Amino acid sequence: MFLGVDVGTGGTRAIVIDRSGKVIASQAREHAPIHSEHIGWAEQEPENWWEAAQTAIGAAIQQANAGLETKVRIEAAGLTGQMHGAVMLDADGRVLRPALIWADQRTQPQCDWLNEKVGFERMIELTCNPALPNFTLTKLLWVKEHQPEIFARIAHVLCPKDYVRYRMTGEFAMDMQEASGTLLLDVAHRRWSPEVAEAAGIPMSWLPRLFEGPEICSRISEEGAAATGLDVGTPVAAGSGDQGAGAVGMGILTPGSVSATIGTSGVVFAATDAPTMDRLGRLHTFCHAAPGRWHVMGVTNGAGLSLRYFRDTFTPINSYDELSILAADAPPGSNGLLWAPYLFGERTPHLDAEARAAFVGITASHTRAHFIRAVLEGVAFSLKDTFTLFAELGIPVSSIRLGGGGARGPLWRQIQADVYGMAVERLEAEEGGAFGAALLAGTGVGAWPSVEAACEATVRAAEVIEPKNTAVMEKGYRQYRRIYPALKEIGRA
Repeated sequence: MFLGVDVGTGGTRAIVIDRSGKVIASQAREHAPIHSEHIGWAEQEPENWWEAAQTAIGAAIQQANAGLETKVRIEAAGLTGQMHGAVMLDADGRVLRPALIWADQRTQPQCDWLNEKVGFERMIELTCNPALPNFTLTKLLWVKEHQPEIFARIAHVLCPKDYVRYRMTGEFAMDMQEASGTLLLDVAHRRWSPEVAEAAGIPMSWLPRLFEGPEICSRISEEGAAATGLDVGTPVAAGSGDQGAGAVGMGILTPGSVSATIGTSGVVFAATDAPTMDRLGRLHTFCHAAPGRWHVMGVTNGAGLSLRYFRDTFTPINSYDELSILAADAPPGSNGLLWAPYLFGERTPHLDAEARAAFVGITASHTRAHFIRAVLEGVAFSLKDTFTLFAELGIPVSSIRLGGGGARGPLWRQIQADVYGMAVERLEAEEGGAFGAALLAGTGVGAWPSVEAACEATVRAAEVIEPKNTAVMEKGYRQYRRIYPALKEIGRA
């Protein structure tokens, strides 16, 4: 049996799978809400992730053992989670301040400084990516400028799931895919970039050891075992950031295979055999969780976040299933109502931390159902922007597999097929990143000879959804594409 742990934005999920890929147990615990003291700020307490992980792991192990006389043996564990968050620790491993997470947009001045210091084009040459507020390095630079007393005490920098690993094992480690999102990795050569670190004033000693996704990088400590119920010495694989692990869990490993995943953020992910750079920086180019592979991806900051925001702000309904049922009462295209999901600025394709969300085209005839459906469609339109860039850059798309919350509801699955204009697949295992992390753990201890073999043995399609309403969605997408320029003009006036 293998354990996969996903330290997400909204909560932590732990699953146990067997060698056939069957999910034996699955447990999740919510995190405290994102703290946003000012517009564009987004912080979380790392201790809250660790508390949620302890509870979820313990509950998953208990569920796996329910009714069994012989205790289930967890052969290895793998971790995944939200990317880019800056967890700053002192020399004793204590958290120095709340983590600035991926959604935080306060660091545009630090991006501008990096572009002036290093150069926009040179930054892409060194890291395959532009300086963006989401990335870890820009967050460290913000702390350096605004909280120098904290910056002076930093001894270790980790990302969210790597902090949880530290609490489980006592080791400082990071995988190549996660490190790609720090803006400190030489992505093409799969190593830290001394040139970027030196230019930014980041000591190389702060950066953890690097490993490929399936490599065993640590083992459960006595403290970790007491907290989680895992055995002391259980191997722990390096794992991956959420998108890399999610791609493994969906079998997205070869060129032409693409995933569209809607979690708090939304990601369209394409596997590549070599680093493929967008010179304009609109797409991210990262190392894959599978050794020797890379990927490109476009990111929508406010994907599932849009639905959660609408639910929490405008409705008494708590259930996402109920929201989806209500949205089905509105027709495709929402009678012209559009949603631009820029709640935390936007990455792909706009690279604009100041972008703002909006409903457009409201009439007295629109009901709550129209608004909910417009949110679902607007998120799909935002992901369609990445497919448009793939076509522009010659990145092949032969199949699309859905992941995250956007794969769980039939309406959102159909909306995505209609918007993308292609058939989409739903998989048997819908645990996303946690499932991929478990596969990486199993590969690390030899259950499968490679990540590719692990996916071949365990990843299976459960349903193919054909597009039905492409004409109305093509019209809606053309209208959607006109919203951002208009909002930008209004916001900058």
